[in-house]
Amino acid sequence: MTTVLLAEDDSAISDPLSRALEREGYKVLVAPDGNAALSAALYNDINLVILDLGLPGTDGLEICRRIRDSGRDLLVLMLTARTDEVDFIVGLDAGADDYVGKPFRLAELLARVRALLRRREPEVLEISGVRMEARARRVLVDGAEVSLANKEFELLRALMTRAGQVVPREDIIDEVWHDPSLLTSKTLDMHISWLRRKLAGPNGGVDHRIATVRGVGFRFDSD
Repeated sequence: MTTVLLAEDDSAISDPLSRALEREGYKVLVAPDGNAALSAALYNDINLVILDLGLPGTDGLEICRRIRDSGRDLLVLMLTARTDEVDFIVGLDAGADDYVGKPFRLAELLARVRALLRRREPEVLEISGVRMEARARRVLVDGAEVSLANKEFELLRALMTRAGQVVPREDIIDEVWHDPSLLTSKTLDMHISWLRRKLAGPNGGVDHRIATVRGVGFRFDSD
């Protein structure tokens, strides 16, 4: 299971964010100050750190530098209330992989988390007869290559990387299209329909690997 360290001293942010991360299937450790965050990052099995720049005690920049100096291969997503471009550059120079300014939309932050973790995904995903080769952007179904448009490929990846889990519509829209205004449109449903037909192969029909969970989203069945 992917473990996320949430280093944030404001419970009004950390409480709902930790619940959202847990709903995404991550194990979450919460550190309310810099010293606790640094200890957790250095001595626990962590995959990604969501790191507030303005932590009490040891600040986020110093924690990030210490993580990098330790040689630990952790992803760091920095949160900052500062909006000056120089502050963002300083954060990246300290070793952060990405940053999000406060206030942020929860869906945007979760999408950034997923994007960072995709860097650590296996080159090849193979589930229920569907093989996805990420770097080659190649998909084979039961051994036969299937041609997917860019958004179809990203949609399939969003579902396959969480196979067996229901992925909410708003999460898919945010991750694949980065445009929450599309949530009320038929764009996602049309792409799901096209994707199902392509996964079904040249003989026609509709593939049943992608299940619709009404009122919530979609699930890629792993059985």
